[in-house]
Amino acid sequence: MTPRTPFLGVDSSVLGRAWVDRLTDATTRTATAISQRTELSEILSRILAARDVGPDEVETYLAPTIRGLMPDPSTLTDMDALADRLARAIVDRESVALFGDYDVDGACSCALMTRYFAHFGVVPQVHIPDRIFEGYGPNTAAMDKLIEAGATLIVTLDCGTTSDGPILHARSRGADVLVIDHHLSDAALPEPNALVNPNRPDDVSGLGYLCAAGVTFMVLVASNRALRGRGESNLPDLMTLLDLVALATICDVVPLKGLNRAFVIRGLEAARGGNNRGISALGLAARINGPLNPYHLGFLIGPRINAGGRIGNAALGAELLATTDEHHALAIAARLDELNTERQRIEIEAVEEATRVAETEIGNGDGPPVLVLASANWHAGVVGLVAARLRERFERPTIAIALQPDGSGTGSGRSMPGVDLGRAIIAAVDSGLIPKGGGHAMAAGVTIRPGQLAAFRAYITEALTADVGVARAATALSIDAALSARAATPDLINDTERAGPFGSGNPQPVFAFPAHRIRFPDVVGAGGHVRFMLTSGDGARLKAIAFRAAGHALGDALLQASDDRPLHIAGTLGIDHYQGREQAQLRVLDAAVPRN
Repeated sequence: MTPRTPFLGVDSSVLGRAWVDRLTDATTRTATAISQRTELSEILSRILAARDVGPDEVETYLAPTIRGLMPDPSTLTDMDALADRLARAIVDRESVALFGDYDVDGACSCALMTRYFAHFGVVPQVHIPDRIFEGYGPNTAAMDKLIEAGATLIVTLDCGTTSDGPILHARSRGADVLVIDHHLSDAALPEPNALVNPNRPDDVSGLGYLCAAGVTFMVLVASNRALRGRGESNLPDLMTLLDLVALATICDVVPLKGLNRAFVIRGLEAARGGNNRGISALGLAARINGPLNPYHLGFLIGPRINAGGRIGNAALGAELLATTDEHHALAIAARLDELNTERQRIEIEAVEEATRVAETEIGNGDGPPVLVLASANWHAGVVGLVAARLRERFERPTIAIALQPDGSGTGSGRSMPGVDLGRAIIAAVDSGLIPKGGGHAMAAGVTIRPGQLAAFRAYITEALTADVGVARAATALSIDAALSARAATPDLINDTERAGPFGSGNPQPVFAFPAHRIRFPDVVGAGGHVRFMLTSGDGARLKAIAFRAAGHALGDALLQASDDRPLHIAGTLGIDHYQGREQAQLRVLDAAVPRN
């Protein structure tokens, strides 16, 4: 492959990255064709072409529909059997129990199923395990508790694919068990009455990119059909539940492609209508201004739901999203907001310690390709956040483990594109190296016993070194277009947002601002954010902020900038809704010194 010419001549930014045009020669021609054949702007045409959208696909891409993109749910293995069992439970008014995961995806999946059953007058038990004391997935004690409370049907949501023992135990006690999940699995599946998981080895649906709430929505579509076949006519409008699917899809960082894009676009419309009391209450608690967007769901609402599972009551999120009582929703949202503030404090302390350890390991060289860090000082509920921060800072997969006094521990890892961390951890479990672990390519969990840390670190390092090398070699910052501060308007941002929602698999457009000046830089917030005004040669100004940049190369470059030395600045654009006014704001990702 011919090396691509650096964008604006930047072959090494202040963060040591090259900048490259996201468009190749071929996609540049596609962008021209889109612009000529449609009434779309040149900028939007470039964004679409860079995401492999052809001229004939533009209309469908910009206006995806659930009807047009959703396949027959029966394409998922075991779907018909599972939907028929759910329908029978509803018709017979059985005692049903839901067992969910403690993250946003699990909470949304449980809320979807709770609201669905409630439509028919069935009120299920809901059990969300305690992250610290129970860990991930079904356990025998919890199954016993649900059965003893009367459950004849247990539905696991966002978990269960690797829980053979607890599932067989529940069935031996006379309960039926249904598994709805999306996590990776090996060939040895458990034996519930039915298991719907697009990532099970024998599933050929092609829907492995869905989160658990997306799979759950497919189950509800199939269940409506099964109930209709049993003569039931009073069926719920499933489109009103898409706000929950959108929230989970964004927070679980699954690829925003195909059906997922339709889920998020239609789900945001439902969320903006205030249909879900819990989402609305969290919006108030988070002091969100303007219409809900993917950023709000992923970075303001999602973390508050997760805070319950990390350091508080894991069931709060599912309870909040399922309630129809406004006062109850406001009370839970206020509690989750308090827990989130406490979570932030705990996280900051853990990240500071982990960063010091990582800097020592890396030293002046390149350091290990994978960071596997452990400490007895870390709260098990925040290790995933610690791993995410270090993965971002040091650009390599990171696993953070909270240790117990006996040397055992639970941890969480975050990876980078092209490095399948979940599969490597599953292989470590299969080899007998550690007792438990698994997840996705980009995020995974792990449990270790005393004395296993060193061998696990060596195994993961060896398994991923090659992939990390390839991935880190491809860390150039891709630029969608060059703009001036004057061109960065709310109208332009609203136009580019038509290519959204942006996230995993559909990156937010990155714009370069050539030779702009930095005015009034200062450090704000506990996280060390650098805020400033970006100005162009014609005097136009653009609000800008570089998150968590203080004390690092990017923050130093911004804080030390002078009027006589302009910088190239790269980042993503958003709209700041303040006191009813819309104003463009730049989130800075990188900076570079212009060539003379």
